Amino acid sequence: MTELATMDFHPQPQAGEARPWAFPAPERGTLDNGLTVLRCHRPGQQVVAVEVLLDAPLDAEPTGLDGVATIMARAFSEGTDKHSAEEFAAELERCGATLDAHADHPGVRLSLEVPASRLAKGLGLIADALRAPAFADSEVERLVRNRLDEIPHELANPSRRAAKELSKELFPASSRMSRPRQGTEETVAGIDSAAVRAFYEKHVRPATATAVVVGDLTGVDLDALLGDTLGSWTGSTAQPRPVPPVVADDTGRVVIVDRPGAVQTQLLIGRVGPDRHDRVWPAQVLGTYCLGGTLTSRLDRVLREEKGYTYGVRAFGQVLRSAPDGTGAAMLAISGSVDTPNTGPALEDLWTVLRTLAAEGLTDAERDVAVQNLVGVAPLKYETAAAVASTLADQVEQHLPDDYQAELYRQLAATGTVEATAAVVNAFPVDRLVTVLVGDAARIKAPVEALGIGEVAVVAAE
Repeated sequence: MTELATMDFHPQPQAGEARPWAFPAPERGTLDNGLTVLRCHRPGQQVVAVEVLLDAPLDAEPTGLDGVATIMARAFSEGTDKHSAEEFAAELERCGATLDAHADHPGVRLSLEVPASRLAKGLGLIADALRAPAFADSEVERLVRNRLDEIPHELANPSRRAAKELSKELFPASSRMSRPRQGTEETVAGIDSAAVRAFYEKHVRPATATAVVVGDLTGVDLDALLGDTLGSWTGSTAQPRPVPPVVADDTGRVVIVDRPGAVQTQLLIGRVGPDRHDRVWPAQVLGTYCLGGTLTSRLDRVLREEKGYTYGVRAFGQVLRSAPDGTGAAMLAISGSVDTPNTGPALEDLWTVLRTLAAEGLTDAERDVAVQNLVGVAPLKYETAAAVASTLADQVEQHLPDDYQAELYRQLAATGTVEATAAVVNAFPVDRLVTVLVGDAARIKAPVEALGIGEVAVVAAE
């Protein structure tokens, strides 16, 4: 009999000793031109992330020019006093960098990622973009045309259409939050290079801006680099703009955006609640995660696993805008899609989940899984410099202390089941939710009216 050959296996790797982890703390400083700088040394992160926050919020846009902040943000990478748009793009590519920019309610944010070995070049390019953007007529016209081309596609997207309608329903017409962040066809069509430059000159200056730099800064004289690049950006001094209060009407009601023949109904159910300054936020995050934060949440367990109505339903809280005095608001919402015939039954079951939650509460097991998922994965979530920089930038935008994220994880781990239950029940009261449905009104209106979750109105899809 032939003997079987034996194999020598390499010893199985063993887990090392667990090391304590905390969200990294930044160092804070100010350049001579007034620019606030947060820096965070992350050994081994050879791609450095830079976030620059500008105090140019959407509510500062001139009347009738909604979207000018977005066009300005996009135009920052379309040429400077030193480079044309094509040359600027080529310079970014030569140093292996990417530069993105977007506008939101708190302001405009530029995001740069660049290899640490080419940090000086990358900082020089973003400094040029901020210091002397070209805002050439032809480039702004192209960006406006591109934006106009995007709008019909967004309106055709059920989730985007639902978000637009929910904002319109929740906030008064006089509030910038009631209108699309990137403008409408009417407002964007009126934007030109003169309007973009006027907005830039009025709101973009280093004295009210913040730069966040995260990555491996070994051997880097960051003070000198910043002084030679972002430090050359000049502008007048000014106080940050006052933040208007967030006013919303969450009277329970239903709005159906009619899409005749739609085979699915897009659901977006929301209201406005506390933001991260409120002491209830950690418990609210935990409770909301138990409700709809993952595949094992209550909403998914009922609507997806038991009933098969949907591929997934999510509950979440998204900060809208915060003020320096600690006031602010967040959007608390539930989103998903269901097949058209089961729209009524799915909503009925969703409300049953909310009512059961109020009556019976969360379980300790649900709370423990949520803590494990939210806190336990944090070291993986923040492996990259970009993830750390983005979170630090969020804290700046929301006027939070530099140690907020680290403290949040500690609070999440210490939050009990009873606290999480109370927070999520208060976040999603069954009689104070605005429900937007994008679907076939002829088929879903009557079943939804029978639920008694609020007055039902139908609007055209546009």
